[in-house]
Amino acid sequence: MNRFFVDSLAAERIALPAAVAHQVRRVLRLKDGEQVVLVAAGSEALCRLDGDSCVVEERRPSAGEARHRLTVCQALLKGDHLEQVIQQGTEIGVARFRLFVSGRCIARELSEHRLERLRAIARESAEQSERGIIPPVDAPVSLADVLDPLSVLLYERHAGERLSAIEPPASVVIGPEGGFTPDEVAVAERAGAVLAGLGPRILRSRSVAAAVAAVVLSRTGDFA
Repeated sequence: MNRFFVDSLAAERIALPAAVAHQVRRVLRLKDGEQVVLVAAGSEALCRLDGDSCVVEERRPSAGEARHRLTVCQALLKGDHLEQVIQQGTEIGVARFRLFVSGRCIARELSEHRLERLRAIARESAEQSERGIIPPVDAPVSLADVLDPLSVLLYERHAGERLSAIEPPASVVIGPEGGFTPDEVAVAERAGAVLAGLGPRILRSRSVAAAVAAVVLSRTGDFA
């Protein structure tokens, strides 16, 4: 069953946004009378196509959302590596992505076009994985702006507790290709963030978000 996000499910007949109508009619070539699922704000509706709109036949809560709302704070990465972070994180169940710039980031800025591309990937991944929301992807800020006492900063050299041994966090902070500097770790500690490691192996930065989401959401009963 094809799924599409819309702004609201309030009406009994829902007009399809232009982009969705194009996908339904031109790409998928669906006909009047065929069914699709429309999704908005954690709810979904089974609908029957009728012209340029859909007639609601059944409403239900979306079953694809995790109870634990995990935010991934991700440093900017070079190339298209952020696309992997957004795609896999969305599929596993991340609720929000906050991007930031830190000292060892190779990429120092993100164009509006690239940001919109990441948001489109979040939408497509949310539709594919039967999510009830599209995780927001925030524009980049500084590292200090994403640190707070509810966050866990993942530090590959941390010799103390691992992420799997502490209370599931509200947010995790993941560094760039070169990791965090000692000064940044000290800033995080002063901000009240908890330091944790993932284990004895060093992961590529683009792989960490998926691993973290799987660890945290499995512990809260929201994944595999």
